[in-house]
Amino acid sequence: MSIFEFAMQMELDGKAYYEELAGKVEVPQLKKVLLEMAADEDKHYMLFKAMKEDAAAVYDPEKATRIFASTKNIFEELKETEGEYQFSNDVQEAWARACDIEKKAEAFYRQKADEVDNEAHKAILLMIADEEHKHWTVIEHVINFLDHPKTWLENAEWSDLN
Repeated sequence: MSIFEFAMQMELDGKAYYEELAGKVEVPQLKKVLLEMAADEDKHYMLFKAMKEDAAAVYDPEKATRIFASTKNIFEELKETEGEYQFSNDVQEAWARACDIEKKAEAFYRQKADEVDNEAHKAILLMIADEEHKHWTVIEHVINFLDHPKTWLENAEWSDLN
């Protein structure tokens, strides 16, 4: 199995996981985060597919993830709703698993970027690794929110989401 085939499967698995988790999440704002990450995984899949087929794979910065901006807006929205949020351990474990998956994906893409000779492929692998990094950073914020929703929303600055 080539790097690109493996990466394509990772992205499909990630997309499916986020969509499945989104179906279980009751807070609409958190569902938005999951669906946006699923859409990002789909974009990554398409890039890897093009790379596998030796097509002109181009990372379009206009299509890059906007997860930081949208998540910051979502947390602001949650803060304004002042709802009472409580989450089960299952929900927290699912987000923790997602964080672990994203960290492993980032490491994998950075490692593979060092191994490929094609400079365009190397650049794309590194850009996708950066997007996976953004994903797990967002997920860590969500996990902190799940642990202490009211306190976290009151005190959060989200400075690393700028």
